[in-house]
Amino acid sequence: MHLKQKKLNLNKTDDDIKLLLLYEINNHILLDKQPSTFLNSIVNTKIFKEYPFYMLYKLKETEQSPIHHPEGNAWNHTMLVVDEAAKHKNKSRDERAFMWAALLHDIGKAETTKNKKGKITAYNHESVGADLCVKFLQEFTTDDKFIQKVKGLVRWHMQILHVVKDMPFADIKSMKEETDIKEVALLGFCDRMGRTNVDILKEKNNIKIFLDKCLFDI
Repeated sequence: MHLKQKKLNLNKTDDDIKLLLLYEINNHILLDKQPSTFLNSIVNTKIFKEYPFYMLYKLKETEQSPIHHPEGNAWNHTMLVVDEAAKHKNKSRDERAFMWAALLHDIGKAETTKNKKGKITAYNHESVGADLCVKFLQEFTTDDKFIQKVKGLVRWHMQILHVVKDMPFADIKSMKEETDIKEVALLGFCDRMGRTNVDILKEKNNIKIFLDKCLFDI
């Protein structure tokens, strides 16, 4: 899926440009040390406000809890996660699926985020996001195995929090049936690191606890 980079007119919105932009995004998230540089350069273009890219564009308008996400909106968070994922993608068994999951992991937040009296939540954004990422990727590929890998990672990326804290949303059995827990752990670590003022040692320990609990779950 690697294509030679070429100058695109992102003020056009025809199908050919959309497809070429997908390939360009694919190249950058797989090859760049900081994919956010390219992604931030295109986020305000005309085509990025069209389907399906607008699913990502809307993250710029999606607020997050300043307690858990001092970095700001969901787009800012996603950019930090993608850059973190780029540092660790060589540890993944499928770099392409892993990097696309990093980019799309919070795509469901735009539809699920609520602000009730100052309390910002995005309950079930991982399930909503799993369905949206399928719609996004099906615009460009018929590789269902690839799509299902990305979907599985997006669907279960919150399990680190749920499992570590023994929350009722934890579902190790279903997660194991649908995805690779080591890939979830890697994405989850990048997700947790994609914030400002993060405690690296604490997050590494949480990943260890998560893997231990998943390993010994019967």
